[in-house]
Amino acid sequence: MPERIYLDWNATTPLRPEARQAMAAAWDMAGNPSSVHAEGRQARRLVEDARAAVASAVGGRPQDVVFTSSGTEANALALTPGLRKGAGRPVRRLLVSAIEHTSVLSGGRFSPDAIASIEVTGSGLVDVQRLRALLADGPPALVSVMLANNETGAVQPVGEVAEMVHQAGGLLHVDAIQALGKIPFDIKSLDADLITLSAHKIGGPKGVGALVLAEEVQGLEPLLRGGGQELGRRAGTENVAGIAAFGAATAAALAALAGDAPRLQALRERLEKGLMQTPGMIVFSNDVQRLPNTTLFTVPGLKAETAVIGFDLGGIAVSSGSACSSGKVQPSHVLAAMGVGRDLAQGAVRLSLGWSTSETDIDLALQAWRKLSDALLRGGRNTA
Repeated sequence: MPERIYLDWNATTPLRPEARQAMAAAWDMAGNPSSVHAEGRQARRLVEDARAAVASAVGGRPQDVVFTSSGTEANALALTPGLRKGAGRPVRRLLVSAIEHTSVLSGGRFSPDAIASIEVTGSGLVDVQRLRALLADGPPALVSVMLANNETGAVQPVGEVAEMVHQAGGLLHVDAIQALGKIPFDIKSLDADLITLSAHKIGGPKGVGALVLAEEVQGLEPLLRGGGQELGRRAGTENVAGIAAFGAATAAALAALAGDAPRLQALRERLEKGLMQTPGMIVFSNDVQRLPNTTLFTVPGLKAETAVIGFDLGGIAVSSGSACSSGKVQPSHVLAAMGVGRDLAQGAVRLSLGWSTSETDIDLALQAWRKLSDALLRGGRNTA
């Protein structure tokens, strides 16, 4: 059977060898990390080492890292009414960009009447003037703007947003799940108050996430109550093996970042140069800074479901957008927010690259696309 080509790294990544080794070592430990005996202390050490690794990766403090079961849970935990910084006023409403992940768009524990959407531009960037108006129109707000979009790869103007939010007395939550390991950043340079992360986007296992708080952020209310784990911020026995692997994957991803980013950008440019040979080709957000590994494209008349199946039959894994929305017929909410018409949006296909992607992979993907485009666009057999 021919070897398959994986080009859906924004959905999830293969497990890094370092993460696999960390998990295997943890599985051999019997202790509960809350126990005081030697076995428990050994398990606790693994958790705390991972906490330090995650904190170091984003310029935070270990005591400000809260491990969760996923990025979705981390986002839900972050969206807490009443959060405040130091002696500041607590936030009473939530402003979210229209292109956020659905776990943020759901609003966490804010009531629907306390949530407002921030519009985005046609390039997929948050509309900072719209945000300014929203901030001036009410009490202090928690603002949620992702660092990089999972579908288009567009990197958001988080620094400008942070300055605006803090001048208005608000707090800033940044979903950095897609950005970790792909572009350099830290919580201080972003001037963010809360950052959320996920292990399986950087070569860690599925089922582990983290919320990182800036210093002086107070008022976080746990989603799960019970034991005193995670300093009382997230009850439940820690997933020791998953957390240990998260720490190992984080360290490996950050160590490889300087070499991976330019290589992946060169591969993406090779991919897009080939795609642009198709008449009518559109690459979304190609006029703004993007993650180096992400391409979201369409051609008038294309149906994404058909294209994804065609790629798959050709041995290539790609996506029609966010993996969390796969199987849905309606077009991407990200493209809708950007003002892309339904006919174009329903044909959007995402290719996302990773550390093992090669030039050969890109060339084979382009060969597959040329065959598909001939059949689906010129052959008139493009059906939903």
